Amino acid sequence: MSLPLLRSVAAAAVLFSLGAPVAALAHHSFAMFDREREVTIVGQVRQFQWSNPHAWIELDAPNAKGGSDKWSIEMNSPNNLVRQGWKSSSLKAGDKVAVTINPLRSGESGGLFVAVKLPSGQVLGDPTRAAAAG
Repeated sequence: MSLPLLRSVAAAAVLFSLGAPVAALAHHSFAMFDREREVTIVGQVRQFQWSNPHAWIELDAPNAKGGSDKWSIEMNSPNNLVRQGWKSSSLKAGDKVAVTINPLRSGESGGLFVAVKLPSGQVLGDPTRAAAAG
């Protein structure tokens, strides 16, 4: 390998290694969520997505105009949720639930999962932060 080509390959490797951690941190950033606020949304489960890297709850919740808004709630990975007592069948389409979230800073209908009160009354997630779920 010629010296100029070797220098180019080395420079590319250095640039890649400097950029990779930044991309990884950006993916795992929670900056979009207002972690200082908690909001409880009462609604009907539209879909529960048990998928990697994050599970999702899609929720239809009544709004002030008499219609409903679709909320997208980001959760932990299924692997971590199992350790917290979750199953892929813990939520089903049609279940009426109260979900406590850290809302999106943008004001859009979504947030980061904190806890959920199931139709049975069981709370999954952080029960100490689910008081608003009633």
